[in-house]
Amino acid sequence: MKISVSSVLVLALATESAVASYWWGTKAAYNKWHETELERWLSDHNVPYPTPADRKDLENLIKSNWDSKIATPFHDWETPQLQSYLKAKGADTKTTAATNKDSLVKQVQAYWTETSDSASNSYNSVKDWIFDSWTDSQLKAFADKNGIPVPQPRKRDTLIASVRQNYESVAKKLGQSIHYPGDWRYETWSESDLKEFLDERGVPVPQPSTRDKLIASVRRNSRLASLNLKDAAASASKSASSAQKSLSDAVLDSWSDSQIKEWADKNGIKVPQGSKRNELLALARKHRAQLTGDNAASSVSSAYGAATTKAGNQYAQAKDDASLKSEDAFNSAVATWSDSRLKAFLDARGVPVPQGGKKDELIKQVHLHKHKASTGYSAWTFDTWTIDNLKKYLSSSKDKAAQKAAKKSGATRDELLKQAQDSYSTASKSGGSSYASVTSYLAASTNAVKDSTFDTWSDSELKSYLDSYGIKTYQGSTTNELKAMARRNAQYFRYGTNTPGTGILAQIQSGAQWVLDQLKIGAASGRKEAKYQGQKDADYVKEGATTATHRAGEAGQRAGDKVKEEL
Repeated sequence: MKISVSSVLVLALATESAVASYWWGTKAAYNKWHETELERWLSDHNVPYPTPADRKDLENLIKSNWDSKIATPFHDWETPQLQSYLKAKGADTKTTAATNKDSLVKQVQAYWTETSDSASNSYNSVKDWIFDSWTDSQLKAFADKNGIPVPQPRKRDTLIASVRQNYESVAKKLGQSIHYPGDWRYETWSESDLKEFLDERGVPVPQPSTRDKLIASVRRNSRLASLNLKDAAASASKSASSAQKSLSDAVLDSWSDSQIKEWADKNGIKVPQGSKRNELLALARKHRAQLTGDNAASSVSSAYGAATTKAGNQYAQAKDDASLKSEDAFNSAVATWSDSRLKAFLDARGVPVPQGGKKDELIKQVHLHKHKASTGYSAWTFDTWTIDNLKKYLSSSKDKAAQKAAKKSGATRDELLKQAQDSYSTASKSGGSSYASVTSYLAASTNAVKDSTFDTWSDSELKSYLDSYGIKTYQGSTTNELKAMARRNAQYFRYGTNTPGTGILAQIQSGAQWVLDQLKIGAASGRKEAKYQGQKDADYVKEGATTATHRAGEAGQRAGDKVKEEL
């Protein structure tokens, strides 16, 4: 049956009209929510509501707060979240003062595309996006706990599809509502998972943090997380498609006839006998997608970029090999740490420290939690701050002892660090405005502090820091060597074996970039260059998987060899 263009346009306009009336008429997304869901939304977004309350009153409260909380929430964001959003969009925030929130808000507004209409449409079917930002292990845990069958192999696409398809039946079985998501969806998440979700996106971890508050914050930011992932995937797909199309005539022109025939043979492309050079080139251009083994653009559009392509498998192999190297290096490093530093590692993660535990027991506990990053704020937040950073923090404190320490002439970094930790602990225990002031300061300052870690430290400060790990430095160590050791151990202490920035968004970007690099290899100088660049790019992937060790060359070599074979 043929359908005319005019019919299609009429249908499209009718659909658009229906969607618009659904929101702007009497059927806003929250009109079909249960009263507990209405109250949950208001609670999540810190909107006071009377109890008991009439349903209509609850709906009106949501309606009056919808734009500010859902359509344009960035006006209420803290500086780290604004910076994190802009970084994900590829914007340069270094020229903007870290504390200049108004300027950051304007930058975010320039990139913002969400509207009241689109937000409401999305909340008509939460299951379609709420799981996008979950990790594979979180999806598997949810499926297993709720008896959701997932076809083998359990890849990300099949995991998400299975969870979405069974979402309503699981909720019904548990007696839960399905529209605005309840806490039951996060039963398989640890508090560390919840904090990590927020940390990756620059969202301040609620202080003091309770499980309820953490879930509310994750739930409040899940829609934005889904949008950012889709934007990143679309951008990566577009870039890959553009790069693939530009796999140029210049590359193929640089190949000899025998090289083109050899490449065609390896990729199962039949070359007619007696083909002339122009015919060989035309054949190669027709099948240029196979220079990376598959259609890179379509592959990148999935959550993990090129995970299903040959190039992606090489990327995954290099990453896995480097990950093993990372764990070995981490285990070797912590075996040399002092008891106090091992205890601090556990304390920074909220892990109970074995009382009177021997070193072997401490190391065992550290190994059990090596995949956990230190999340939120704690007394250990100040561990790598410079003297100037510490003085500024102490000066901003309402604690008189802290202010006095900041003014003390000739105070050492160790003295200032101890005072900062004591001041934080006091504020944390007392809570209230004092603690709110501390967390507000940390939210505005922590990222700026990270950017300059160890850059301005003296040799004596670096040695003192390493001494806290029980690491003895030899006479004649250069400043650069001391900085390298300090950074390596500081990274282990803060992130364990969990490399910073390895969330789903970062994996999309790094996976896509790896595929693009392979395309550029071909565009640069053909097969010989591929061997060299394959080694170089595999090393880059390895360093992205762990910046803590310089000794993962074997993984890069294997990945480079595989790239050579494929190309």
